[in-house]
Amino acid sequence: MFPMVTGFINYGQQTIRAARYIGQSFIITLSHTNRLPVTIQYPYEKSITSERFRGRIHFEFDKCIACEVCVRVCPIDLPVVDWKFEKNIKKKQLLNYSIDFGVCIFCGNCVEYCPTNCLSMTEEYELSTYDRHELNYKQIALGRLPMPVIGDYTIQTVINSTQIKIDKDNSLDSRTVTDY
Repeated sequence: MFPMVTGFINYGQQTIRAARYIGQSFIITLSHTNRLPVTIQYPYEKSITSERFRGRIHFEFDKCIACEVCVRVCPIDLPVVDWKFEKNIKKKQLLNYSIDFGVCIFCGNCVEYCPTNCLSMTEEYELSTYDRHELNYKQIALGRLPMPVIGDYTIQTVINSTQIKIDKDNSLDSRTVTDY
């Protein structure tokens, strides 16, 4: 008889525990109802990237000393650096620099270890093309700065939800009552 009673007690405890888990999940679900949606309508709305976003690499030809540190630290030996040695000035002269973004993993090692800071990461993340050979950027294409998302008037930028809530609170607080 006692095993039957302990079985009922265990069953009751398991039922209470399951009801508690269901209640907790319901509370979490209700807490998400007041949040803004995470998804954006991509071609018409673009999200603003963070400061440390690793997008397309920007290259400054004049700063490069052709040391090939970027090639040595790259996990896939991606940057192609062509140079020739100038005997009269006893320095390397950079001829060509290219990166194939179809293969690049955007790790940022080349930017981090560049001694002259001629490489930097931009906020550009739209690199899609119909031909994969168009993703092989030469030094001229790498030198172009991308158009900032904030300055593009044809699209609506999406700010993170906390900034929107702060702006709403400020707009409600900014109403002033004047006596005439």
